[in-house]
Amino acid sequence: MIRYIVKRLLSAIPIVLIVGIIAFSLSHLSGGDPARVIVGNDATEEQVEAVRQSMGLDQPVMAQLWTWFVNLLHGDLGYSYIMNMPVSEAISSHILPTLSIAVLGEIIALLIAIPLGVYAAGRHGRAADKVVLGFATLTGSLPSFLSGLLLMILFAMQWRLLPASGYISPSKDFGGYLEHLILPSLAVATLQIAVVTRMTRSSMIDQLGSAYIRTTEAKGLPARGRLWRHAFKNASIPIITVVGQSFGELIAGAIVVETVFNVPGVGQLVVNSILRRDYQMIQGVMIFVAFMFIIVNLLTDVLYAVIDPRIRERSF
Repeated sequence: MIRYIVKRLLSAIPIVLIVGIIAFSLSHLSGGDPARVIVGNDATEEQVEAVRQSMGLDQPVMAQLWTWFVNLLHGDLGYSYIMNMPVSEAISSHILPTLSIAVLGEIIALLIAIPLGVYAAGRHGRAADKVVLGFATLTGSLPSFLSGLLLMILFAMQWRLLPASGYISPSKDFGGYLEHLILPSLAVATLQIAVVTRMTRSSMIDQLGSAYIRTTEAKGLPARGRLWRHAFKNASIPIITVVGQSFGELIAGAIVVETVFNVPGVGQLVVNSILRRDYQMIQGVMIFVAFMFIIVNLLTDVLYAVIDPRIRERSF
């Protein structure tokens, strides 16, 4: 298994390099001069040029790209001259709110979607099945930022049950930390609920029509046992695939939702970096998100082997 993990990590290097080229190109094609942003509009051209030289912006674009790649391979995401700190340090100081929203959103989505999908599959073709499908269609059609605004209006402004915005560190007040995460996590979970509910329902229906399920039914096994002990175990592999692939999307959704709820996470860092033409920070965040996708997919593949021994024998 260790050899497989190392092989997957090595195969991820070209992906990171491609993402790096895209991030570098988009940053430099967006226009603007970060040196001018640093020194201000009242600075002379000599001052601007001095800052450009210190940032390496006076070099050819290919030379800048090569230098950035070399630093990236050494684990250096660059230095933000706008924030006057390393990019990795800035991301690490903003990552906890983003990951907290994504993880709690994933937990909420699974707690809602999996029981709904199993329930709908057990009542395939009935009114309850159609209601669950309608609910999944509704949640899947709402973008996360719109869900966030609707939740804010209902729970914060109308019913005054939860705070509308802000963030509290868990080290200061863990209860307040969770309270401020509920609405953003619900907002990013809406699309995940729709996807996982549909996949769970579809996969469970396939398993419930299998011969071994009919055998357990003939032996008199209760419906609950057929659903959860037998059908769901075999139906869980495609569900894990969806969850693993969409967790990275949850992180991206959390970055968007953070601006709605004024959470000081990576989303706020990205927005400020774009406004200030902080090339190094934008590139670093894109590489970080790509790396999160790679790690989550790797963990998903390893989890396959834990669930299904056949996959373990074939892969490892």
